[in-house]
Amino acid sequence: MKRSHYFIAVPLTAEAKQAIARFSSNAAPSLPFRTWVHEEDYHITLAFLGDVPPKKMAPLCEAMAATAARCAPFPLVLAGLGTFGERTAPRIFWQGVEMEERLHALRRDVYEACMKLGFSLDRRPFAPHITIARKWQGAEPFHPDRLRSLAAAKAVFSVPEIVLYRTNMERTPKYEAIAVFPLLGAPMNGRK
Repeated sequence: MKRSHYFIAVPLTAEAKQAIARFSSNAAPSLPFRTWVHEEDYHITLAFLGDVPPKKMAPLCEAMAATAARCAPFPLVLAGLGTFGERTAPRIFWQGVEMEERLHALRRDVYEACMKLGFSLDRRPFAPHITIARKWQGAEPFHPDRLRSLAAAKAVFSVPEIVLYRTNMERTPKYEAIAVFPLLGAPMNGRK
């Protein structure tokens, strides 16, 4: 039996998911990626945890609830497209979001709480994104100029919570929400 992998993420609203799904369905014919992510699986990963032993689940949920409670809800704006991996054969095609300091602060707090619990986390700098396709398999090498002609999805959406997801590789959609942690902090500097 395969072990499940877990991660903490910012979920997207239905409107943001629909905007990205419309973009994806228009872009897919001209961008031969092997897999296009299911609309219900769109998210922004804050911390990939891998396997979570049962004895760590309760402390993890307590830590995430406390972390989320200190953060106020905030908006995010979809913006930009990009890739990760080899330049001519990217492994990830993504939709970005505009810079938002509150997202980076939330990610830092989630990351630190997970590290204190003994999770081994990715040490690369945080690059907030929504994966929309995987594994280039075009007959021609991928060229970043292809992205310049595409109009990225546009939407403003609220972030009222973070979610602990479990990966189910044999299902579509493959990410299952295990626990939801509301952002309960008061808005700062009059921001909502």
